[in-house]
Amino acid sequence: MRILVTGGAGFIGSHLCESLLLDGYQVIAVDSLLTGRLGNIRHLLTHPFFRFIEQDVTQGIDIEADAIFHLASPASPVGYRQYPIETLLVNSVGTYHLLELARRVRARFVFASTSEVYGDPLIHPQREDYFGNVNPIGPRSCYDEGKRFGEALTMEFVRSFGVDARIARIFNTYGPRMDPADGRVVPNFIVHALTGEPIEIFGDGMQTRSLCYISDMVRGLRLLMERDGLAGTVINLGNPDERTILELAYLVRELTGNPVPIVFRPARPDDPGRRCPDISRARAVLGWEPRVPVEEGLRMTIDYFQDVLARAAAFDE
Repeated sequence: MRILVTGGAGFIGSHLCESLLLDGYQVIAVDSLLTGRLGNIRHLLTHPFFRFIEQDVTQGIDIEADAIFHLASPASPVGYRQYPIETLLVNSVGTYHLLELARRVRARFVFASTSEVYGDPLIHPQREDYFGNVNPIGPRSCYDEGKRFGEALTMEFVRSFGVDARIARIFNTYGPRMDPADGRVVPNFIVHALTGEPIEIFGDGMQTRSLCYISDMVRGLRLLMERDGLAGTVINLGNPDERTILELAYLVRELTGNPVPIVFRPARPDDPGRRCPDISRARAVLGWEPRVPVEEGLRMTIDYFQDVLARAAAFDE
């Protein structure tokens, strides 16, 4: 079975490629390397069942595949603010080209959407039937609305052409291979703690996040692809273990053993106040729920960043 993974050199994409290869699948990873990193997949390049193509999917792509995971998109605040137009295009034009490919070769399709489609939610926790509370012209809209459009396009291909497509709404995910400078909570807190810098919190720290470890997310994405009879299904994938940002800052300090100061900065525009998935559908349809506790996942992520920082320091010497 041949599987195409767009965004295959990204954080989640690279782990997904690795997991698929371990189970004997042929994997084609496509990535423009706009925010993906070749270092994430360097260890896979010599694998006999792995092929990497550096390409922008907004230009179209013609590959024979039995299944397509569409993960290509900047996904961090730093990434999509630096590349807002590219973010909109990969989730619209890129999604269109990939859905056309899925229709042409009769491939099963998973669109990697995001919890950001819920915006700053007015219901809690967030269920798949919630329409969201999103600012369509705000500084985060390139990502939020890009993903919302991608979802709409995916559903039209299901209804109009019978494409077997599914939508994963991915909540905050963390683990090794995150970019230390991508602006998300986990790498920011860990890198600052390990380097002795103050941990910065934007707002009062009472806003919440729910962190899902990367191995759990990959397992959920694969189950969503592998289960039959799920065309047109939207499923939240995330960890319902909700923590405040301030609580996470204290936890990172404790796990790194470095009690750096915590400083507060002005809140970021349109930053969601609460974020926690209702995963009842994932449990019922996929038999999926997270297995890795936040403390355990953070320890493994801290170990990764310690190694990254040590190698960077050795390189600079």
